[in-house]
Amino acid sequence: MKDNSINTLLGEINKTQKILKKIDVFYIEFINENKDKSVANAIVVSESFVNYYTCLETLFLKISQHFENNLKSHKWHSDLLRKMTLRIENIREPVLSDETYNILLEFLRFRHFNRHYFEFDYDWERLEFLETKYEKVKPLLKIDTENFISFLNSLNN
Repeated sequence: MKDNSINTLLGEINKTQKILKKIDVFYIEFINENKDKSVANAIVVSESFVNYYTCLETLFLKISQHFENNLKSHKWHSDLLRKMTLRIENIREPVLSDETYNILLEFLRFRHFNRHYFEFDYDWERLEFLETKYEKVKPLLKIDTENFISFLNSLNN
């Protein structure tokens, strides 16, 4: 018999992948149509990255709650991301590779900065750096997610 909680987690992963795809399609269409480095474009690019990371973080929280649910309250965002790299003996395989983790850490830092920054003088060099990281992390996340789905499916056999 299949484990309903694993099937629920697989459903959450599937839903997250669909949302990430929508964010990616929006982002790609936007940057292809908007090449100038205006404030408005910077806001849209920034929010796309923040939404992308927040969507992933929400999934990571659901995975953490399913398997271990023990996060430090004062730095739970960074603790959660770090824990996604752990293989927890007899509990779960890592969700993320170290390489994926290091890139996503840049997005976590950016989101933190973005939430506390209220000015309109965006740093396009920083945004372009994140654009490069974004293109690099997408295929890595695909591999990591496929590996984690395989692990979850093995629990259902």
